[in-house]
Amino acid sequence: MKKKLILAAAGAMAVFSLAACSSGSKDIATMKGSTITVDDFYNQIKEQSTSQQAFSQMVIYKVFEEKYGDKVTDKDIQKNFDEAKEQVEAQGGKFSDALKQAGLTEKTFNKQLKQRAAYDAGLKAHLKITDEDLKTAWASFHPEVEAQIIQVASEDDAKAVKKEITDGGDFTKIAKEKSTDAATKKDGGKIKFDSQATTVPAEVKEAAFKLKDGEVSEPIAATNMQTYQTTYYVVKMTKNKAKGNDMKPYEKEIKKIAEETKLADQTFVSKVISDELKAANVKIKDDAFKNALAGYMQTESSSASSEKKESKSSDSKTSDTKTSDSEKATDSSSKTTESSSK
Repeated sequence: MKKKLILAAAGAMAVFSLAACSSGSKDIATMKGSTITVDDFYNQIKEQSTSQQAFSQMVIYKVFEEKYGDKVTDKDIQKNFDEAKEQVEAQGGKFSDALKQAGLTEKTFNKQLKQRAAYDAGLKAHLKITDEDLKTAWASFHPEVEAQIIQVASEDDAKAVKKEITDGGDFTKIAKEKSTDAATKKDGGKIKFDSQATTVPAEVKEAAFKLKDGEVSEPIAATNMQTYQTTYYVVKMTKNKAKGNDMKPYEKEIKKIAEETKLADQTFVSKVISDELKAANVKIKDDAFKNALAGYMQTESSSASSEKKESKSSDSKTSDTKTSDSEKATDSSSKTTESSSK
């Protein structure tokens, strides 16, 4: 799914790049009595939300590529390319067709991958993990466990499976016969996962971590937030390991969790992008895109407006201070006059 999204985003950027960067007088279509030029196309699409997003992404990626592109190796790009290809083919698709649908070639897709990798490198360059971050990561961490799972489509099926196991049924045999989880059923439902694993739903992990070795859970409902489909699980714990109170044996895992949490924090990401755009002195020259990066940077007009407000506020405070000083002087003079008359 992630790679499909990357391909889709890359395709949108490719189309927008054509419109924004080609010669404005170039004809891209002709007909009796008329033509459509690149300028015509650009003016038509530039106001669209997808174009605004594509422009925003182009600027951000360009800034990060200029600064962090040298940190990306050909090996990194090849790895990401291979992963994208495997994702598409694993779902029965043909990678060359996916590229074509996105308006890309392998060369242009590799360019997009390099920009994305440079962006990721830029975010990581700003990472500063604190002790508090590590403590938070530790609180949610659970070491890897060994278990068996049976996945079924309905709650009634899950209850029937649970009863069969309670009545002495063999979990491994039942998993092979009735589980709908293709990845584990052939091996009797055997699986390993920790608190960060994405191979099982969060609801299943939470319930599983509470089980002792040999215990079997009650039916667990898990809803996929992308498809909104609910499936049901029965879990048997094979080997559960408590993490204890010492973080040191899990230092690498905890640091990785803390880093991933920070990289997923939109406040952190927005701050990094904002700082990098400012450092690169990005200025929007086309009014059609003056708000495309509004979430990350101030335009000259908004900056001037802000300075004007601050100036007015400062003048107001000065005026208030002067008024206050004048009132104090008047009050003091009044008291002196009263004293003299006495």
